[in-house]
Amino acid sequence: MLTWNYTRVHEFILVGLTSRQDVQIALFVIFLICYLASLVVNILIISISRISPHLHTPMYLFLSNLSFLDIWFTSSIVPKMLIHFLSVKKSISFNGCFAQLFISLCLGGTECYLLLAMAYDRYVAICSPLHYTTIMHPVLCIKMAIGSWIGGLVNSLIHTIFALQLSFCGPNIINSFFCDVPAVLELACTDTSLNKMVIFFCTIFIVMLPCFLILITYCYIISSILNISTSVGRKKAFSTCASHITVVTLFYGTIIFMYMRPGHSHVTDQDKMATLFYSVVTPMLNPFIYTLRNQDVKAAVWGRKKKV
Repeated sequence: MLTWNYTRVHEFILVGLTSRQDVQIALFVIFLICYLASLVVNILIISISRISPHLHTPMYLFLSNLSFLDIWFTSSIVPKMLIHFLSVKKSISFNGCFAQLFISLCLGGTECYLLLAMAYDRYVAICSPLHYTTIMHPVLCIKMAIGSWIGGLVNSLIHTIFALQLSFCGPNIINSFFCDVPAVLELACTDTSLNKMVIFFCTIFIVMLPCFLILITYCYIISSILNISTSVGRKKAFSTCASHITVVTLFYGTIIFMYMRPGHSHVTDQDKMATLFYSVVTPMLNPFIYTLRNQDVKAAVWGRKKKV
């Protein structure tokens, strides 16, 4: 039977992004606006994907899942961060900290696999357009989406269980703006080498493997695009992948920087900025990146049918 080590720490203090009050107020306004805009746009994407018949495609099934994920990802971090911008005591309970850690890890892992599923969708659409509807049938798409969520959940359970095995008996100041694994491990009173090894190997399967498969997928996609005879056709094909490439680059770049350093133990300001980018900024940017030049979504919002 699994038993948890006793801990004398009942709450943690989050250092946050800055200690300057004037900067904190400015950051509160900026992140509040970004958070509300992210919620509105993500909810809009989910709604129109369900309402508009011409958006009942694999791409928008995955995009709806990504929007749902981003809503909860930012909601697990940003509201508490906004409160702390205006608070003198920036504390979070022990249980609240590990709940935040569990949720963020689950959603982050799920996004890694969802981005891989979206890459496969683009691969089939460009490399095998005549067989697209046969290959990307609804049952397969649903299985891929469910598999992504299961992968994220398993990743989160592994990290959380191993972290709960540690003893937290002394310092309780987390050098971050939310309960992220590297920052929490710094406070453990017991040896964390096993946890760091778990982080390294989980990152290989949750981050590096999907990232590697996405790179291979885009090698085939780019090769197929270059074989298109007309420049208009090449431009149109590339435009269908541009948003996904941007999101993958932003998300995976910062994740790899944070977690693929087995000998790294101290959380620096650069680490906090990287954590901020993948956990808050990228989920906020995702809906805008995918919809800014998306004619299907614009047509659905304005009630028009896209011209073929």
